Amino acid sequence: MVVYNFKKMAPVPAADDFIDIVLTRTQRKTPTVVHPGYNINRIRQFYMRKVKFTQETLSERLGQIIMDFPRLDDIHPFYADLLNILYDRDHYKLALGQINMAKKLMEALSRDYVRLLKYGDSLYRCKQLKRAALGRMMTLLKRQKASLSYLEEVRKHLARLPALDPNTRTLLLTGFPNVGKSSFMNKVTRANVDVQPYAFTTKSLYVGHMDYRYLRWQVVDTPGILDHALEERNTIEMQAVTALAHLQCCVLFMIDISEQCGYPIAEQLRLFESIKPLFANKQLIIVANKTDVLPFDQVREPDRTNILAAAAGVNVELMFMSNVSEEGVMAVKTAACDKLLQARVDARLAGKKVGEVMNRLTVAMPTPRDARARGASIPDSVLAARAAAKNGAGSNAQMSDDDSSAQQPAAAARLTEKERMWLNGGPGVYNCDYRKYYDLASDDWKFDKIPEIMDGKNVADYVDAEIDARLALLEREEDQLQAEAAAAAAAAGDESDVDEETRALAGEIRARKRLARVASRDNRSRNSAVMPRATAGARARTVGAVTAALGAAGVPTEGVAARGRKRGRSLSRGDGSAGGDSMDVDTAEPGAKRRADGSLAPRARSRSAAAGSRSASRAPREEGLKDDAMAAKARRVMKKGQTQMNRRAQAGESDRKYGPRLDKHMLAGKMGKGTRRSR
Repeated sequence: MVVYNFKKMAPVPAADDFIDIVLTRTQRKTPTVVHPGYNINRIRQFYMRKVKFTQETLSERLGQIIMDFPRLDDIHPFYADLLNILYDRDHYKLALGQINMAKKLMEALSRDYVRLLKYGDSLYRCKQLKRAALGRMMTLLKRQKASLSYLEEVRKHLARLPALDPNTRTLLLTGFPNVGKSSFMNKVTRANVDVQPYAFTTKSLYVGHMDYRYLRWQVVDTPGILDHALEERNTIEMQAVTALAHLQCCVLFMIDISEQCGYPIAEQLRLFESIKPLFANKQLIIVANKTDVLPFDQVREPDRTNILAAAAGVNVELMFMSNVSEEGVMAVKTAACDKLLQARVDARLAGKKVGEVMNRLTVAMPTPRDARARGASIPDSVLAARAAAKNGAGSNAQMSDDDSSAQQPAAAARLTEKERMWLNGGPGVYNCDYRKYYDLASDDWKFDKIPEIMDGKNVADYVDAEIDARLALLEREEDQLQAEAAAAAAAAGDESDVDEETRALAGEIRARKRLARVASRDNRSRNSAVMPRATAGARARTVGAVTAALGAAGVPTEGVAARGRKRGRSLSRGDGSAGGDSMDVDTAEPGAKRRADGSLAPRARSRSAAAGSRSASRAPREEGLKDDAMAAKARRVMKKGQTQMNRRAQAGESDRKYGPRLDKHMLAGKMGKGTRRSR
C-alpha cells in the first residue's frame, strides 16, 4: 500500500492566472447589478458580499495548496530527507510559509474593509472601498509569484517520483554505476528501466514490483555511487544514500568482477567499506556480477581475497550472478527474499507484543486413547452395491454380443423425491410426505397427528370419533324408556309428578338442541349476504303491497301516495325506475305547517344547516365567511389590493422581478480608451 500519493496534488497556477481565476469567479458567482436608487443598506451588502466572496475564494485556493503539499515533520524520514536533497528544505518551507502569510493578510484585509463598508454613505464610496479591497488582495497575490512558481515545479517533480512504500518488503540495489543493477531489476520485476553501456544512466530512484511466496515485494533501483566524501556527492548520488539510510530492506551490493564498468574491484570494495555503516541492522548480500565475462575463480588473487574478506561479516552473504546468461539471477532473488522474511519474523518475535500473543495460543496435539485399531466403517448397503457392480461388470466382460439374455439386472438405484414426483404426475400433483423420513423410536408413530394442546391438556384425549353414533343411540334409548314409562303409567292408571317433571325436562333438552342446530347454521352462513344482490330487485315490494300491509296492521294510509308525489320523493321499484305504482314517502319534519292545498310545508332549516349547504357550494378561499354578502365584500377587497400588483406586472407580493430601467442599445456606446473597471 502506498502511503503518500503525490500524483493527486492539484496544479498550482501562476500569479497572473490566479488573479484571473479569482476575479472571474467573483464576477460569475455574485450579483452584478446595483442602482443608486437602492437602499443604502442594500448597496453596502452588495459590495460587502463581493469582498467576502473574493477573500473566501483566495483562502480556499491557498489553503488547498498548503494542505496538498506534505509537511516535512509529519511524513516518513525517507521522504523528508529526499525532499531536502531535491528541493532544499529551507526554500520549501519558506515558500509554503509565504503562501500561508499571504492567506492570513487577505483575511485581515477582508475584515477591515467589510468594517469600513458598513459605514459607507453612498454607492460611489462603497464601490471605491470594494475596489481598494480587491486591489490590495491582488497585489498580495502578485508578490507570491516566485513562491507559486517554485511550488508548481516541486509539484511536478513530486508527481514523477515513484510510488514507494517505506514500510513494505523491499530489495535495494546499490553499487558503482554500470555494474548491472538496472538489468537485474528488469529480470526479476515487471519494470522496464533504461539500460545503456555508459555510467549514470539511472539518475533517480526506480521502483519495480514482483511476487514471491504469494507476497508483494518492491525492488528499488538506485543511482550509482562513487567513492568520495559525503560532502562531495551530488544530488543523484544522495538519493541512493538516503534510501540506504532510511529503508528497512535487504541490500544487494553489486560488484562488477570483470571491471567493464570502468572502476577496478579495489575501488568498488573501498566504496563498500565507506558506506558500510548504512548497512547496519540490514540484511546484506554481495553479488559478484558478470560471471559470464570473467568467472570468479579467474579473478586476481588479491581481489578475490578482498571480496571473500568483505563477505565474512555478520548477516553478509556472497553470491554470483550473470544478467546475460541469467545464471544465478533467481538464486539471488530467492536468497534475498528469504533472508528478509526471516529477519522480519525474528524482529516480530523479539518484540514485546509477541509474548502476550504466544500466551494466548495453544497447539493441541491429538493422542491415542488406546491401542485398538479402528478401520474405515463402510455401510452394508455400499458393500452390497459394490459387489453387485463388480459381479455385473465381470459377467458383462465374459458375455458375447449374442448372449444378451444372460445379462443380470443391475442393482436397483434409490429413487429420489424428484424422480418420484415425475413418476406420480409431476409438480402440483405429487406432494412428498416428509414424515416417512422421521427418525422415531417406532415407525408406527411417523404418521401420527401432532397433538393440539389447550390449557395444558391434549385435545385428542377428549375427542371421540363415534360421539354422534353414541348420542343417537342414547336418544333412542331415552325414547324407548319414555315409551315404556308412559305405557306402565297408563296401565297403572295414574301419573306421578316425577313423570311430568321428567317429560318437561326432556322437552326442554330437545328445544335447546334445536336452538343449537339453528345457531350452528347461522354461524356457518354468517359471512354470506343477507339478501343476494341478484334477487334484491325481485323481492322489492310494490306500493300496493306496502299499503295493504300497513292497512292490515291498522295504520291509516289515505293520502300517503298523493302527499309523497307532491314532495317529489318516491320509493323506486326494484328495477331502479320511479313508476306510477311506487310508494311516495312524506319526509316532512315535525312541526311543519300545511299549505292551502293540504300539503305539508317544510320547516325552515337551521342556521348551521344553511351555512353547511352554502359552504359546500362555495370556493375554498371563501370558507369561514358568514354569508354571500360577506363573501362578495371579501372579493371586492381582494380585487382592490391586486390593482397595484397588476400595474407592476407582478404575480403576487413575493414577486421581486425587476425589468430593465433603460434601453441599453439607445444609451450605451462603444468602450472608450479609459480604464476597464468591469471588475
